[in-house]
Amino acid sequence: MVKLTAWALVAAVIAMAGAASVQKGCGTITTAFTKLSYAPIRDMRRTVVINPQKVSLRPPDSLSVPITGREWMPQQADLMANREAIGARFHSTVADDDSARAAGGRLFVRLCTPCHGMSMAGNGPVAAKFMPPPDLMGATTRGRSDGYIYTYVRYGGAIMPKYGHALTVDQTWQVIHYLRDQQKVHPR
Repeated sequence: MVKLTAWALVAAVIAMAGAASVQKGCGTITTAFTKLSYAPIRDMRRTVVINPQKVSLRPPDSLSVPITGREWMPQQADLMANREAIGARFHSTVADDDSARAAGGRLFVRLCTPCHGMSMAGNGPVAAKFMPPPDLMGATTRGRSDGYIYTYVRYGGAIMPKYGHALTVDQTWQVIHYLRDQQKVHPR
């Protein structure tokens, strides 16, 4: 019985020495026996990884006030019924200067000319295949408020798709400043 206990003790020491040398997280046998405060997981290779993408986040408290993040987005039914009233809530966050109008012009050429055309008359190459968009230089569009045009660009309209995913808030205002400048320079 004594021999069996002695052999079991020797086997246990050999097993622990072998485990310490395989893991390479404890260094020597001395540190393996003296640093056993985290014995089950000695290094990062055997830890469980928590993917932050798979962790569900709780919604914010109902009384919290956001200080950053997405802008207020109107409901589509409310937007179609009261676009003028909802458009009054939105005001330009970008100064109306030459650099903003130039940036808006570049964005207009890239995103808007396929439908509205370079002359903004609604004669772009895509518009020929579908219902033509309105003339942006016409009296109807000139009479609309900036907030109305902002909601049309960001959230779409009757035939216009949403461009809120392609333009930031500041870029949307730059396009509006460019449009207003062109309406002053080239009225119809």
